[in-house]
Amino acid sequence: MMLPLADLLLTPDAMSCVDRVAAASGISSYGLMEKAGQAVAAAALRHFPGALRYVILCGPGNNGGDGYVAARALQQAGADVQLFHLGDPQRLKGDAARAFADCPINGAAFSGYAPMTGDVVIDAVFGAGLSRPVPDDVAAIIARVNEIGMPVIAIDLPSGLDGRSGRILGAAFRAVRTVTFMTRKPGHLLLPGRDLCGELGVFDIGIPDRIVRAHADRLLAENKPAQWQAAIPSAGVETHKYKRGHLVVFSGGPNATGAARMSAMAGLRAGAGLVTIASPSEALGVNASLLTSIMLHAVDDEAALRTWLTDRRLSTFILGPGFGAGEKARQFCLALADRHLVLDADGITSFRDEPQRLFDAFAEGPTRLVLTPHEGEFGRLFPDIAADETLSKIDKARAAAKRTHAAIIYKGADSVIAAPDGRALINANAPPWLATAGSGDVLAGIVGGLMAQGAPAFEAAAAGVWLHGLAGQHAGKGLTAEDLVVAIKPL
Repeated sequence: MMLPLADLLLTPDAMSCVDRVAAASGISSYGLMEKAGQAVAAAALRHFPGALRYVILCGPGNNGGDGYVAARALQQAGADVQLFHLGDPQRLKGDAARAFADCPINGAAFSGYAPMTGDVVIDAVFGAGLSRPVPDDVAAIIARVNEIGMPVIAIDLPSGLDGRSGRILGAAFRAVRTVTFMTRKPGHLLLPGRDLCGELGVFDIGIPDRIVRAHADRLLAENKPAQWQAAIPSAGVETHKYKRGHLVVFSGGPNATGAARMSAMAGLRAGAGLVTIASPSEALGVNASLLTSIMLHAVDDEAALRTWLTDRRLSTFILGPGFGAGEKARQFCLALADRHLVLDADGITSFRDEPQRLFDAFAEGPTRLVLTPHEGEFGRLFPDIAADETLSKIDKARAAAKRTHAAIIYKGADSVIAAPDGRALINANAPPWLATAGSGDVLAGIVGGLMAQGAPAFEAAAAGVWLHGLAGQHAGKGLTAEDLVVAIKPL
């Protein structure tokens, strides 16, 4: 399926290549800058018609050039415009120099900007191409503007953000709106970048579709149903409970059974035909008193588990929620190496000292393991990858997926889902109130429920994360894990 152009993601380097190829094809690069600057001016007038003055902060590159065009367009519209430039604008080159020459407004030094009531700031300082911390004089202006809460419209990306990773490089503007061109960058979706961009508008400035698509990362996109819906089995007329799969969730001891029940109920809500909680004998009574539609089976040790596994209808397992970390978790996990497994929480932590045992067990054949680490768990399982500051969250998730031959859900408000073949999706539909006790147990259950029905590991992981976010939206602020389970809407 061909994605709409605005749904593609380009790194800053790839976007620079797009600009160069467009210019080499005969398209006027200054014409593109003109369209970009005019789009910024139009957005400013549309969304802030009552501004007493528009303050344009122009940097030393093409982002600054867009700012000079926007300043000219705003003045021609009759607005009060003040312009401040970083560095000597006489040293600008190429299209930025031309935009400066065409701008009739006399600017002042960047450090001379003093915010006034009624200002709307247009940030044309660095955009998405920044790769090092902002200079001190820029950081000082950013701090002053952010502290006052001055409305900021960012061109391409709020200055101070890394367009590849969404990280803050020293300091960054907090924009109420961001205007970007042709496609989004990863930094528009990854945190904290997503929060600092405000409302994002993507404007077509006339670069041909074929050029943009040629440089887009075809394995990277926002996590949306179009990416995985075709791979999720749909219930047909002849469907029965075993065709919809049998999901097994392992329970902890008598004082730690709730997490497994949350996962089990979520798996049932996600569409699994049968769900069983595998419980230690000592916890059977607790679980039995609280279960109705979920079945119960006693499994005390590895030998009992292996005997039970002779039933091949047991297709998919969830291990980790409330289970406890240690040798028993490792034994159970390795016994399941030929089945589909969602390894979560304590299951992940159990392999912190010998992760290669886990990776080797699932290294061959189709991907059948899903790992769901949050930041701390990721660092415990992949300490070298986690410590590499040159890698974005996307890079880290991809590296982990390749190493483990697993689908990785690198959890957070900007969860990244990655496959061993390099596919990666950034999730953006999760509301902040999903950060509550038991939320991760519910996510594991949804993913397990989809895998039990036959969804491939990566697609089940991506769909599970998206459905989890959607359930959070439906449940609303103040949700509990119980509310979240009820709000799950199967595909």
